[in-house]
Amino acid sequence: MASGPNFFSWLKNPFRRRRRKTQTKPLLLINPIDGNRRYNAISRHNAKFQIGQVVRHRMFPFRGVIFDVDPQFANTAEWYESIPEEVRPRKDQPFYHLFAENERTHYVAYVSEQNLLPDDSETPLTHPEIHEWFTLTGRGTYELKKGVAN
Repeated sequence: MASGPNFFSWLKNPFRRRRRKTQTKPLLLINPIDGNRRYNAISRHNAKFQIGQVVRHRMFPFRGVIFDVDPQFANTAEWYESIPEEVRPRKDQPFYHLFAENERTHYVAYVSEQNLLPDDSETPLTHPEIHEWFTLTGRGTYELKKGVAN
């Protein structure tokens, strides 16, 4: 049976936090950080465009509003391989999910940052899902509705 001052002090306050010994020596980084390695799969890429921004494609005639951003490519290999090699974007850049539209139809697009440009036209977008996710502000920009963000 345990006895002594430690046992009885624990009985008086069993939920008391025990002190841990703190490390006195600072941690040193021995190896330099490798810029090509992905540490804990966290991307170091910063997105140029933001959610709610209206953009247009650099090469194809469509425009849309951004509703999600991947810091780097996060689609399937089949999707990526289906793009012709001469126009295939790099994977190490942000990719944007758009409520996109052209003259004929509405759809969801997945586009690399290198292929997007800001859209300065004042023509409103007509994609039917935009109004489920965004409110149109008085300035003509799109603001994400509360409760929609993940």
